[in-house]
Amino acid sequence: MKSGFRIYDTHTHIGTAVHSGQTYTASDLLRDMDRAGVDRALAIPFPVVEDHRAAHDEIGRAVLAHPDRLAGAAYLPAFLAEARFREEVRRCVEQYGFRALKLQPQYQPVNVFFSRSDYIFETALEHGLTVVCHTGSGVPLSLPSLFMMPARKFPGLKLVLAHCGGTLLALEAVVAASFCPNIYLELSSILPHQVLTVLAHVEPSRLMIGSDLPENLDAEIGKILELSVPAETRAAILWDTACRVFNP
Repeated sequence: MKSGFRIYDTHTHIGTAVHSGQTYTASDLLRDMDRAGVDRALAIPFPVVEDHRAAHDEIGRAVLAHPDRLAGAAYLPAFLAEARFREEVRRCVEQYGFRALKLQPQYQPVNVFFSRSDYIFETALEHGLTVVCHTGSGVPLSLPSLFMMPARKFPGLKLVLAHCGGTLLALEAVVAASFCPNIYLELSSILPHQVLTVLAHVEPSRLMIGSDLPENLDAEIGKILELSVPAETRAAILWDTACRVFNP
């Protein structure tokens, strides 16, 4: 808790990133959560890892050890055989209780316009998972508007647009959320004035925070705490929305 608000960081990573060389352990995450006043976090593998199953196991062990602090998300390589994809997601849910599935088009060239990708969303629905979709860097496959297609095709599925499209595509993320009530926006990377623009069009019950990287944590929390908005709006963004989406 910080400044009287409970905080749910919906975008963190545990493991070793092949693309950047960064290593961040569960102990590192919990230490930073305690320091920053974060009550709960969603832990996701880094976008590029050597062994996705081992990455899931590392997160899963942390989730089982700290069920009151951490929830887990699965992330699998693009073009993994469909049967293997479905089996690994099932394992993550049954063995570790994972609550989400991550898509990262910047490193994972999945085109959600193609029906061939439907099994990803079908698998999420089967296991009651929210799909967290990277948006922003990595266009065109990471354009927020593209995720309107699976949102319309699978109306019972919750999709979170991570980074809210980033600073350049934030308004496009707003349009996507405006037309698709099952799209939620995670606000990391956009600027405070852009958050206010988002709030003018999307109710706070569909907004949440995320840090993505530990270096961003204080800034991402601070930009919401310092907004000139009602306390209930800050509470929704910092905690309430994420609890409803990831911890039904």
